[in-house]
Amino acid sequence: MEFIFHFDKYLMYVVDHFGLWSYLILFAVIFAETGFVVTPFLPGDSLLFLIGAFSAAGAFHPLMVLVILILAAILGDSANYTIGRYFGKKLIDAKNSRLINKEYLGKTHNFFKKYGGKTIILARFVPIIRTFAPFVAGFIRMDYAKFVIYNVVGGILWVVIFVMGGFYFGNIPAVKENLSFVMLIIIFVSILPAIIELIKAKKRTFA
Repeated sequence: MEFIFHFDKYLMYVVDHFGLWSYLILFAVIFAETGFVVTPFLPGDSLLFLIGAFSAAGAFHPLMVLVILILAAILGDSANYTIGRYFGKKLIDAKNSRLINKEYLGKTHNFFKKYGGKTIILARFVPIIRTFAPFVAGFIRMDYAKFVIYNVVGGILWVVIFVMGGFYFGNIPAVKENLSFVMLIIIFVSILPAIIELIKAKKRTFA
């Protein structure tokens, strides 16, 4: 909770102590958040917004950070697709496996049924589903050529929208002075679709 509520302080620590290596650290976080089905808890939207705000303040080179994070997002999804395609069945069928949340897996599968291949793009903006979508795409053996197109488009849109949003709005005095609160709002808005879906599911259960 400390990490979530005060991530701006942790990012400043990374910048101050690691210099250029901080780009590699950010690459690793975004890659892991999208690339491993067991790490959906890592920061995504809020981290990108914060990176944008820090870029506007001169901590990161805007173009460099965009390129690095877009690569991380695209390569992360590609790695997750590969894991789902070649190891998905073993991971899902493993007895007493706690590595994969079967409930999230089911919800992501339903997402695919509703939106098809566009799920890879739409899921970029939905925490947890974002991490499970490429894994499920690989598991159901979605055509790789189509996956790559959706992956590239989704990765570019996701990174550019949030990083540039932070770049242009993150240093507005009212936002800058309440950055931790803004991070919470971004997290809440990100998970709002999942909350709405949960409420709808509960209503259907009791109907």
